[in-house]
Amino acid sequence: MIDWNKIDTVLLDMDGTLLDLNFDNHFWKEFVPQRYAERHGLTLMAAKERLIPQFKSMEGRLEWYCLDYWTQALQLDIAGLKAELAGLISVLPHVVEFLTALRGSAKQVFLVTNAHRDGLDIKMAQTSLRPFFDGIICSHDLGFAKEQPEFWPLFQQQQPFAKQAALMVDDNLAVLAAARQFGIGQVVAVAKPDSRQPKRAIAGFPAIEDFRELLAGL
Repeated sequence: MIDWNKIDTVLLDMDGTLLDLNFDNHFWKEFVPQRYAERHGLTLMAAKERLIPQFKSMEGRLEWYCLDYWTQALQLDIAGLKAELAGLISVLPHVVEFLTALRGSAKQVFLVTNAHRDGLDIKMAQTSLRPFFDGIICSHDLGFAKEQPEFWPLFQQQQPFAKQAALMVDDNLAVLAAARQFGIGQVVAVAKPDSRQPKRAIAGFPAIEDFRELLAGL
């Protein structure tokens, strides 16, 4: 799938790409509504009915990923709640094998994430993946989500790299579309970001179920 001889820089998403999205799905769809219901004297169903439209309205915007925004909007300590559930954070299959192979190559490897710094720190502490990366780029530091075209030139200014010789792997198709539009040489989708959900049918992008499919030639 990848001609590794043409790749100098590897850009990797975190949630749903390296880490099992089951944690985030459970956190936002079940745990946060439960705590919100308890705080506001609602049933779980009523809490979900109130929260789902709020969440939907922020998708693709930086606020959707901002723990500070949701802490204020919901009057809940979102970072604290993530820390409570940190034991559920897990790495997807064959990720460490892939990252180890990358570290043995001469390629630059960057974690490029929309995750808020507080959540990022919790997940790096839980998974011990930080040493695999030459750098970690957080969209909150640049002021735009990866789905937004403004993110990419700012990212390249902060961390110069040859975009045509770069590979981006992400489970978010809107992010991959933005990366492709910017000129990232190769983009690959993750078809099974949540280990407890079926594999997704991906249209418009080459896709992998897990990172074994990218190890050939690396």
